[in-house]
Amino acid sequence: MDRIDANGFRANVGIILTRPGGSVFLAGRAGRSGWQLPQGGIRPQETARQAMFRELEEEIGLEAGDVKLLGRTRGWLKYRLPRRYMRRHSMPLCIGQKQRWYLLQLIGDEARVRFDATDAPEFDRWRWVDYWRPVKEVIYFKRDVYASALQELGPLAFPKGVPPQPEWWSRARR
Repeated sequence: MDRIDANGFRANVGIILTRPGGSVFLAGRAGRSGWQLPQGGIRPQETARQAMFRELEEEIGLEAGDVKLLGRTRGWLKYRLPRRYMRRHSMPLCIGQKQRWYLLQLIGDEARVRFDATDAPEFDRWRWVDYWRPVKEVIYFKRDVYASALQELGPLAFPKGVPPQPEWWSRARR
């Protein structure tokens, strides 16, 4: 069951998984061409942190001991769904998502990544990418949220200075 607030936003967590050196885990949507960061809904009676660790295990097979929690966004980051993605016959109507983003660092073996923890895997492939790359790869309506999460959490991933934004940055956020 989804947690949808009075304004129509579904409560959700997002995961930025890094490895030493700062590259980011990017996952390919199962059976599709799209790429995104792991994310998922917060169940009733579940905290955002609990949901994040559940999603980490369900979507990419990693457990709490495989990662170090570096931080999370201060508040909710929201995006609206384009009309064609709204489920008009679902009540309450979900118009978008509000997400709490978590920054994790992989401390376990990346060979532990797997996609068979559920009957319907969300992803079927993955790769490490430069820190800002997820903004360019994700579907257009999530780009501003990705950019906001990466900007806010960047100083925790790169205490000596966040990498400069690439040349394509302003074009990708349109």
